[in-house]
Amino acid sequence: MQISGNIINILERKIQYGTIEIEKGIIQKITYESDLIPATAVAHTSYLIPGFIDAHVHVESSMLTPTQFARLAVVHGTVATVSDPHEIGNVLGKEGVEYMIENARQTPFKFCFGAPSCVPATTFETAGATITPDDIEELFLKYPEVGYLAEVMNFPGVLNGDLDMMTKIALAQRYNKPVDGHAPGLRGDDARRYIEAGCQTDHECFTTEEALDKLKYGMKILIREGSAAKNFEALIGLLPKHYKNMMFCSDDKHPDNLVEGHINLSVKRALSKYPDLLFETLQMACINPVLHYNLPVGLLHEGDPADFIVIDNLTDFNIQQTYLNGKIVAENGISNIPNLPSAIVNNFNCQKKNEEEFRCQKPQDDEVRKYRVIEVLDGQLITLKSEHYFKHSGNHIISDVENDILKIVVVNRYSDAPPAIAFIKSFGIKQGAIASSVAHDSHNIIAVGVDDKSICEAVNLIIEARGGVSAVDGKGQSNILKLPIAGIMSGEDGYEVAKEYAAIDKFAKQLGCTLTSPFMSLSFMALLVIPNLKLSDLGLFDGENFSFTSIFAK
Repeated sequence: MQISGNIINILERKIQYGTIEIEKGIIQKITYESDLIPATAVAHTSYLIPGFIDAHVHVESSMLTPTQFARLAVVHGTVATVSDPHEIGNVLGKEGVEYMIENARQTPFKFCFGAPSCVPATTFETAGATITPDDIEELFLKYPEVGYLAEVMNFPGVLNGDLDMMTKIALAQRYNKPVDGHAPGLRGDDARRYIEAGCQTDHECFTTEEALDKLKYGMKILIREGSAAKNFEALIGLLPKHYKNMMFCSDDKHPDNLVEGHINLSVKRALSKYPDLLFETLQMACINPVLHYNLPVGLLHEGDPADFIVIDNLTDFNIQQTYLNGKIVAENGISNIPNLPSAIVNNFNCQKKNEEEFRCQKPQDDEVRKYRVIEVLDGQLITLKSEHYFKHSGNHIISDVENDILKIVVVNRYSDAPPAIAFIKSFGIKQGAIASSVAHDSHNIIAVGVDDKSICEAVNLIIEARGGVSAVDGKGQSNILKLPIAGIMSGEDGYEVAKEYAAIDKFAKQLGCTLTSPFMSLSFMALLVIPNLKLSDLGLFDGENFSFTSIFAK
């Protein structure tokens, strides 16, 4: 098999017309047939470049299995991901990671999975499983697809020399596996110590100053642009000087957004800002992840696997074809990866709730008139915290819809327990409620709404389906996207799941929600390792002090 076009050699900084000869999935020979073409030239033929790589993603957050994720991603020129399966790990432990690996083996897409380092993420929430150092060593030894130690979220544990955490890092170093970091807001000497302990990347920087601090100590920085967390604008200015130590990632990508695009969108945005930095941008998107994680992905060199994409021009970057191991897996927006069924695995053991369980009792002390409120920030994982006078009806505190302060609850889905209750600002919902069993990292059920009846209805829809995202309007209308695999994924056709998700997202916004991605933002309100104020199934949590706090304030 042969294919010709303008071949982009990223590391050698040249574009040259040539022909690639492929046999048994390997590039056997590259023959160049013309003089070098300037990067800014308008050519009358296609361009061949290495495929794009998402340098950090939780496939489960697409609500799709690996096979379905791959079907959608290849259309956008993505050929590989560095995938942290700690979402399913928190539900099913090591067996969940193994499920992802086995499912991924059904597709030619190149998944590099991490061994989850922090399952459960903290001791301040109820997860479905634990992943031990022994589990991590078994994953390293048994599965070639497990290529790194996944994000070390417990940075206080690293700084304090926690034995379990340090043992896991030592295992990765023993088996020559990279170690992913996760340290939002960590600066100065603490950042240096965290990096020197072995943590090599971070996708959580939300300011240029933080990223520069970490780059200074040798860390690689990922520019994240996902469905909820969007740090592209804050960090892209670092590209000209620091592209050798940077990559692109999505972290979390909901299915409707994945239909629209993937890493290709970050590439196009970067080039719109820096049109003269084609090679630098492509090095971040195509080369750096392969070199850092030692991925089995070809880079358009003789002897490499024939993994590459064909684009029409260097401005629009329209993907004409995607090749994996010499075979076309996507062409002109159509995926050639088959739509295969997926086995169902789950861990869901709670019973339906009643409305009374979601009531919040007013304090007996009449001097206590304020409560602590979570403030959600659109497009960010971090939250703010504030204090407000609470609204009550009789002896119960209720949502203050007029001031956009709503009740938020987390329900333990692994066993029956009383819901945790708090209040949240800036969701914008005016009627009804939304709920989800995608709730990082333990994936209990999280819901926000204007009244207890609506919240209970939305939660019970999730319990009945043993997983999903739901929305109710409080007037009899409801919608649910069922996620029966671990309560966080669907094995159905990814494009159909995307349509269903788009419909329920629209429904949530019709309830008044003003957030760009209501369910993605909701899913992070239980993520305790990201400050400031969050809610677990065990109570309101102060991420700055790393301890529980009362919802009431004098």
